[in-house]
Amino acid sequence: MNITRENIDALNAVVKVDIAKEDYSAKVEKILTDYRKTANIPGFRKGHVPMGMVKKQYGKAVLVDEVNKLLQEALNKYLTEEKLDVLGHPLPKPQDNLDWDSDKLSFEFELGLSPEFDVELKSKKAITSYTIVAGDKMIDEQITNIQKQYGKLISQNEVTKESEVTGTYNNEEKGIENTVTLTLDKFKGKTTEKKFVGAKVGDVITLNTKGLYNDDHELMHALKLSHDEVHGLDIEVTFTVTEINERELADLDQELFDKLFGKDTVKTVSEVKERIKEDAEKQFKQQADQKLLNDVTEYLVENTKFDLPGEFLTKWMQTSGENQLTEDEAKDEYEKSEKSLRYQLIEGKLITDNNIQVTMDDIKGHAKQMIKMQMAQFGQMNPSDKELEDIAARVLSNQDEARRISEQIISQKLLELYKEKANLKTKELTYEDFIKEVYGDK
Repeated sequence: MNITRENIDALNAVVKVDIAKEDYSAKVEKILTDYRKTANIPGFRKGHVPMGMVKKQYGKAVLVDEVNKLLQEALNKYLTEEKLDVLGHPLPKPQDNLDWDSDKLSFEFELGLSPEFDVELKSKKAITSYTIVAGDKMIDEQITNIQKQYGKLISQNEVTKESEVTGTYNNEEKGIENTVTLTLDKFKGKTTEKKFVGAKVGDVITLNTKGLYNDDHELMHALKLSHDEVHGLDIEVTFTVTEINERELADLDQELFDKLFGKDTVKTVSEVKERIKEDAEKQFKQQADQKLLNDVTEYLVENTKFDLPGEFLTKWMQTSGENQLTEDEAKDEYEKSEKSLRYQLIEGKLITDNNIQVTMDDIKGHAKQMIKMQMAQFGQMNPSDKELEDIAARVLSNQDEARRISEQIISQKLLELYKEKANLKTKELTYEDFIKEVYGDK
C-alpha cells in the first residue's frame, strides 16, 4: 500500500491511496473460505459448495468491504502520523470505471485543511465587563414580595389598586376560557386599571388584548394560548370577577426570618437585605459573565481573519448528514454554519495556545458542586462526600451529561482567560440599568 498527498493550496489537498492485491487477498480468501463452510445453497451439502460458486456469489461484495476497511484504517493512520488538521472528513473522488479485478487499485480523497491563523485577544476598543449590583429599590421590592408571599389574604367587596383579583377570561370565537388571579400592576397603562377599580364579584369587564399587558408572556399565561397565537392578537375578551382579596403584609419579625433562612440565622431587617443582595448578585454575576463571553466571542469572530475551504465544506455538507442535500441546500447550510465553524476553530486555537485542559477531577468536582446546589434547594444543606460521589458517578455515567459538563468547564476557563488577557473596561450598574443598556428599555 502506498499513500501520497498533493497540496492544491493552503486549504485543500488530494490524498491518493494505492492498494495492491496482496494487501487484501489473504483476508478476502479467509472470509470466503468461512462462507463456504456455512453457505446453505440448494443442491449442495453444507461445507461442500464449490469455491468458484462462493466467489461468484459473494466475492465482489467481500472484496469491496475489505478494501473499504483498509482505506479507512490507512487514511486515519496517515492523518494521525502526518498531524494533518482536517475539517470535516475526507471525500472520495468519484470513480465510475473502477476495475475491481485489477492487481492495483487507486483511490483519491479530497481533504479540507484547517487554516493557520493567530488570535489577538487585545482589542483596540475595550470590551465592557459589567458588574451588576442589586440596588435599594430592587431589594425593597423583594422585601415587599416576601411580605406578600407570607402574608394573609383578606376578602374585599370591591377592587382597589392593590387587590388580587381572581376571574375568568372568555372569548367564545377563539375558545378562550381561563381562570387566573392577577394584580393590576401587570396591565399596560392606566386605562385597564381604571376599568377594574371599583368592580365587584360578578362584574364582567370587556378588554382588548392588543397592548393589554406589559409583556406578551403575561398574555400567553392569562389566555392560555401559545406564543404564536398571542403574537399580534387583537380581539375583545371578557373578564368575569369571581373573587377579590387584599394581601396583608407579613410582619418583618423573627418568625418570618426563621422561615426564610433557618432558626436564628438572620436576626435583623438589615441582615435580610444583605442576604437578598448577596443572593441576587450571585445570579447577576452569571448574567454579566455570559454577556462578556458573548461579546468577546463576537469580537473574535469579527476580527480574526482567515479563509476556509468553503467549496470543500459545501460538498462535505451535501453528504455528511442523514439525508443528502442538493448543492443549493448545502450552500445555504454552509452559510448558516460558517460563523459557528469559525468560532470553533478560534476556540480550539485558544485552548491549544493557552494549554487549557479539563481533567476528570475537574468534571467530578463541577458535577458534585452542581449536585450540592440542587440538594440545597430541597433543604439538604450538608450531604456527605460519599453521597455526592455516588450521585456524581451516576450522572457522569451518561456520556452526554459528562460532555455537557466538560463544555461548561471549558467555557469557564475561557472566560477566566478573557478576564486576564482581553482589553476590558469595568462598568457597574444596577440590574434595571443593565437591562436598559444591554437589551433596551422593555
